[in-house]
Amino acid sequence: MANYGFLVPTGGGEDIPLKKERVLIGRRDTCDIVLRFANVSGQHCRLSLEQGYWFVKDLDSRNGTKVNGYRVVRKRLDPGVILTIAKHQYEIRYNPEDLGAMGPPPADDDQIDLSLRSSLMDQAGLNRRDLDHMGTSNSDPVE
Repeated sequence: MANYGFLVPTGGGEDIPLKKERVLIGRRDTCDIVLRFANVSGQHCRLSLEQGYWFVKDLDSRNGTKVNGYRVVRKRLDPGVILTIAKHQYEIRYNPEDLGAMGPPPADDDQIDLSLRSSLMDQAGLNRRDLDHMGTSNSDPVE
């Protein structure tokens, strides 16, 4: 059976092997990884292997999915990050090169989402107040 890495419970317990390229995590017996906790949704999140990197997608769970403490909808899971499912924390351990990664990691969807929500002016570090102060004052001579 293939080994695609592990989820390691941060509070202790047995490592959970990632045995295939798409893994459904939740409370239901039909999930690939069953977490029998009341605060975990029936189908909580999905892990998928893309270009040698794991990604997590929250499946509209009630108690959310976090990466390094930040709630996410979809995000790349770099080796060593902490994945929180409801309130249960796991470190993801794998080697991207062993899973076919080449070159820089694929785009992190949360960064793309953040850039789509902000204006080009915000992304450049400029805001309206800064521009108002950069303009000419009334005392400047007019040629």
